[in-house]
Amino acid sequence: MDVFDEVRKREFARLDDTGQTYLDFTGAGLAPRLLIDGHHDRNLHGVFGNPHSENPSSRASTDLVEHARAAVLRFFNADPDEYAVVFTPNATGACRLVGEAYPFRLGARLVMLLDDHNSVNGIREFAKARGAHVRYVPLRPGDLRADGVQVRAALPRRRHSPSLFVYPAQSNFTGVQHPLEWITLAQRRGYDVLLDAAAFVPANELDLAAVKPDFVPVSWYKVFGYPTGVGCLIARRTALARLRRPWFAGGTIKAVSALGGWHVLSPDESAFEDGTLNFLAIPDVAEGVEWIAELGMDRIHAHVTSLTARLLDGLGALRHGTGRPMIRLYGPRGVRRRGGTVAFNVLGADGRIVDERLVARDTAAHGISVRTGCFCNPGAGEAAFGIELPLLRAAARTRARTLDEYLDRLGLPTGGAIRASLGVASNTADVDRLLLFLADTYRDRSPAPTGLAPRKHC
Repeated sequence: MDVFDEVRKREFARLDDTGQTYLDFTGAGLAPRLLIDGHHDRNLHGVFGNPHSENPSSRASTDLVEHARAAVLRFFNADPDEYAVVFTPNATGACRLVGEAYPFRLGARLVMLLDDHNSVNGIREFAKARGAHVRYVPLRPGDLRADGVQVRAALPRRRHSPSLFVYPAQSNFTGVQHPLEWITLAQRRGYDVLLDAAAFVPANELDLAAVKPDFVPVSWYKVFGYPTGVGCLIARRTALARLRRPWFAGGTIKAVSALGGWHVLSPDESAFEDGTLNFLAIPDVAEGVEWIAELGMDRIHAHVTSLTARLLDGLGALRHGTGRPMIRLYGPRGVRRRGGTVAFNVLGADGRIVDERLVARDTAAHGISVRTGCFCNPGAGEAAFGIELPLLRAAARTRARTLDEYLDRLGLPTGGAIRASLGVASNTADVDRLLLFLADTYRDRSPAPTGLAPRKHC
């Protein structure tokens, strides 16, 4: 039996027991049984208290938290003298830490990719509020990659003003993997680099001894499903020292005076960990990364890549009786420099896009979990649908009352796409079930978008 067949049977039996097809690993990984059992056993038999003390229960929690920090650094092959691990609620919280504390000022630059997730896009608001210049690098039509020439042009050399380059290692929309070589390029030109690794690290190795971004946000539930509510900012210690937090909180200070009005932040990563950490769940991170290491990231990567190729080939082969394609793919058609995230729309027999809300309703009725909508990635969606800046600005000026009205003013045939994404628990039967469903449900049909609720949000 293949190792991943064994993993499926042992850790994810509930999928086959309930007849579920889970294809939303970019949204969230699935928790293996061993992590759930481990959490239960540890907390049933141990006594763990608030880490901000020296009593036995507090010391037990502190030891497990520090063990998890060390496990995270090992997972990324990061030197503990060079990198620190800041625990956060998720990757979004890690991005906010950087955005609110980065020393943006007049003359500074924030360079982003149009492929950035909204959790990263929000950093621009901190930059704009402090007078920094914000620049987006566009995506090419077709494969929706960023052109290296345009990336270099967006990164003029900086000498004095602190500037930040932010981009995803892997798109959460198309699965495009952007070159890690851009990290060194930007740093040599005087930029700090925030590498959004949330969609990348579930099935790809990120070696921080080989590439050295300044900030790396991660959500652990995307890697191994459990625990939710725990992420990390993995940061170079020199980069952390350049951040200036706009406030302090319990657990972040070395000393403070209420009457005197002064405070001194902790000299280490705890200065960025507001309040009490999720000390009952953080130890699960250590168990999760150790489980991934035992499986082997190389094997996981090969497994996901093989299934992605099967899905891409199958989607490309779907045709109506007339020979018209049934699927419009977004992003690369092959698996070179791409991950296990595949975005597409279904095309009816008349060649028009089938409303993604219909597909959401139909897949749900068949026990298939895919993602529909815009996936918190507006830039990639705008590039995929070819929406130009003048039209976006004109639509924004009209103050549409609803999202559907806004989409109508943009002339869009639908509000988003369908995203199928693969992970460690996926198998060929999952891929084939989706392909069979699409063929049986939409071949030689042009379903009308009737009986659908209005869109409330992207």
